[in-house]
Formats: sequence, C-alpha cells, structure tokens
Amino acid sequence: MTQTAIRVENIGKQYRLGQLMTTYRTFRETIAERVKIGKPGENIKNLLPNSIWALRNVSFDVHQGQVLGVVGRNGAGKSTLLKILSRVTEPTEGRAEIHGRVGSLLEVGTGFHPELTGRENIFLNGAILGMHKTEIESKFDEIVNFAEVEQFIDTPVKRYSSGMYLRLAFAVAAHLEPEILVVDEVLAVGDAEFQRKCLGKMSDVAKQGRTVMFVSHNMSAILRLTEETLVIDHGQLLLRAPTQEAVDFYLSRGLTQEGQRQWLADEIPAQSAPFKPISVRLMDKKGHVIDTARSTEEFYIEFEYDLAKAIKGLRVGIYLITARGEFVFTSFDTDETEAFNAHDQRGAGKYISRVKIPGNLLNNGRFVVGVNASTYRIKTYFHDEQALAFNVDASGAPGTHWPEPRMGPVRPALKWEIKTINHANQKS
Repeated sequence: MTQTAIRVENIGKQYRLGQLMTTYRTFRETIAERVKIGKPGENIKNLLPNSIWALRNVSFDVHQGQVLGVVGRNGAGKSTLLKILSRVTEPTEGRAEIHGRVGSLLEVGTGFHPELTGRENIFLNGAILGMHKTEIESKFDEIVNFAEVEQFIDTPVKRYSSGMYLRLAFAVAAHLEPEILVVDEVLAVGDAEFQRKCLGKMSDVAKQGRTVMFVSHNMSAILRLTEETLVIDHGQLLLRAPTQEAVDFYLSRGLTQEGQRQWLADEIPAQSAPFKPISVRLMDKKGHVIDTARSTEEFYIEFEYDLAKAIKGLRVGIYLITARGEFVFTSFDTDETEAFNAHDQRGAGKYISRVKIPGNLLNNGRFVVGVNASTYRIKTYFHDEQALAFNVDASGAPGTHWPEPRMGPVRPALKWEIKTINHANQKS
C-alpha cells in the first residue's frame, strides 16, 4: 500500500495589504481579540478587510516517492504553498500533514547564516533537518564537490557570490537526504551547466524513492522530472493531471487570444520597481494586433513599460518558447553594441521595445513569448515566462507542397543549389 508523504486539506493563507500600525497591547486586549476572532478553523473570510487570499481551499495528497510539479503565474500562490509545507509560515485555515523530514530550497541560501562558514552552514542545515553529525560527515565531501566551493569552504558565506551561495544551498538540500525535498524556482539563478547538474541530481533523488515537490516556470524541467503536476492560479488549485496534460492546460489558459496581454496591478511584484510592465502584443507589418502570424511574413512583438525613475544598464527582451516548453531563442533590445551605447541609461518615462521577427523563420504551431527586464548580473526587475501565446500558420511556406509535417520549431527558407555533375545516360 502506497504511503502518503504530504496531505493538504483546505489550506488557505491570508495576507494583510499595507503595513499594520498598532500600539503595544495589554494581555487583556490580546485575549479579547482572540475571542473576537473565534475558534480555529472557522470561516474568517471577512476578518481582515484590507487583505488578500494568497491561497484558498487547496487540497491534495502526495504519495511517498512521488515527484509532483507545481506551475502557475507569478503571484499564483506557489511559493506560499511551499512555505507552508516547509513550516516557514502557518496557514490561516486548513491543515497539512507532513510524514518525514523536509529539506527545502525556497530561495538562495535558505537557512544559511551569513556569518558562518560554508562548512559550519552545512552542519547547521543538517542539524535543522534532524540529522546526526555522523550522517552529515558521511555526505560532507560529496556536498562540497557538487557545490564546487572547496577553496572557500572555510570562508563566511556572506562573502560568497550568489552563484556560490546557490550551489552550496542546493547541494546541502539535495545531499542530506531528507525524506521530502521541496524546491522553489531558484535554479534560474545559476548558469546553464549548474542547472543541468541540479536537474540531474533531482532526477537521481526521485529515483531513490524520495518525495519531491518542484515549482518551476521551466516547462522543459517540469516535463522531464515530474509525472503529475498541479496548476495553481490566483490561490486556487485549478487542475491536477499528468504533467503533459497539465502543461498544455497551463500554457493555453489565461493567455489572451487577441494577441495582447496587459498586466494587472496584483500581477506585478513589488520588487519590479521602478520598472512597471504595461503590455505586450503581437502585431503584423501594418501595425494591427494579431493572434496568428503567417510563417512567410514578418511580424513584430512590442513590450510597453514604464520607468518611475532612471535605470542604468537596463535591457528588455523576449524569450520565444514552444508550447512544449522548449526555448527557441532569446533576444534583448540592447544586444547590438550601437543600441547598448545609445541606451546605456533610460530616464523616467514610458517606453516601447519592439522587435521584428523575420518571415520564413518559424514553423507552424503554438508559441509562447516570455519577457524579461534586467541589468546584466546585477538585478532582474521583471520576468514573466508565459506573457503571451500565439499561433503560426505555415500555409504557403517553402515545402508545403509536400504533405508531410516538418519537424522542429523553425522553418527557414534556405538557399539551395542543384548542380549536375554527370547525366546517367551520358556516353563516355
């Protein structure tokens, strides 16, 4: 009989908007407030008038040894769910049962003390997980080798780069063998080689029969690592399904069919400031908003945004992704040296970054546009990997006189030359 590792029953988490200004209260006032709130488990929907539900009525089970994916837009409630399961925060309502030790990686360096060395933090994290010193020592060399921080293992981690911090944090979480591993979207911080190592290690963890909950915007990683996936939106559990079905549902849901997307205020993280995304849209060469592009014709992607104050070194770009989560290409508006020099600093104001996608580039199918605004290796202001979806119609493209489907996301019109070397019936 399969054992349950995690059981979540009607979990809800409510947050107050703004800062709560209160004075010191007496013990009597505190007791009176508790009586006013009522008993645990009662419906407290209207307790906090200026508040939002980050999660509401979420229920699911995770079996021991299962790898469960979690996907959703920014602000959907994914990280809040993992924080509850990792006991970082308590739910406002509902309950969760955890059977086994939980190792969590919710952000870079979760559970690390900046004044302690890498060596000391490894033992600290192991102790937090309830492991004995001998268990930690048996894994110590493996952790250090994976993290590639041998030279700095006795240096305080406050002096580590973000990449070193991440490598060591992931190595500790994955190697100290908790029964349940909870991983939020943190792998994007590392370089491509480290991401491959992390995904490989998570695959090994899954094969060892340990339970994994994995939150990611990388659909390729979700498809590779998980068999089932939860789709969460606005704090609600919309779907639990086999991963391929869940990914298809997620990529098609909520992405506008009119060829444009506007961000609501509650979809923009506070840390995006002073950058504020306004909209992204797909346009033909006549300037009309479209939701289907012709493979043989050029089209444009426009990203409109506002800067509350000047930003130095800002780059704004797009990711083009297939409906299966495969990256086709990445492009930024200051990739060319001339553009980089001309827009080294952008002052406060409203902007549009516009890119032309040439004709005879994309194959027929459905694609997703992700957007990013960042300063290279310094700060990411805004990132939405599923900002807009659109279709490509390959009618009339080179090769369509053949009835067979062409494989791959691109369908370039390449120049061929046919040269006759010798006719078969030519006499010598």
